[in-house]
Amino acid sequence: MALRKIMTEKDAALHKVCKPVTAFDGKLHRLLDDLAETLHEANGAGLAAPQVGILRRVVVVDVGDGLIELVNPEIVAQDGEQDGPEGCLSVPGKWGMVKRPNVVRVRAQDRNGQWFETEGQELTARCFCHELDHLDGHLYTEKVSRFLTEEEIEAM
Repeated sequence: MALRKIMTEKDAALHKVCKPVTAFDGKLHRLLDDLAETLHEANGAGLAAPQVGILRRVVVVDVGDGLIELVNPEIVAQDGEQDGPEGCLSVPGKWGMVKRPNVVRVRAQDRNGQWFETEGQELTARCFCHELDHLDGHLYTEKVSRFLTEEEIEAM
């Protein structure tokens, strides 16, 4: 495993649509392992492959309930609404209020290519939406209703 450099919002990779994964091999396994290590080192909740410069549809999420690896993920159902603070490892120091579904069901493949579905609520649902947006070249800053002040960030 290795730490990868996290791209910032000015990097072109963050604004491109990622290609599906077709090879479920050691290279993919290393990428997933590296994403997990990089995510944990950065104290984030989720990390997508384009955030480390790899234009593939790969995401890891860990909101404290264990690591979830998503390869070629797609949202298949969503319900409810939440409006809350959101940040991004690729947009350091900024937080904003973003509306997201409160419950999200995702269909994805695991590191070996097997399809599965998983459901997340609240923070997990927010992370699924946020990270899948990265796969289509979008940042949360496009959906912000307002950015938080320094005082609001410090109070979180």
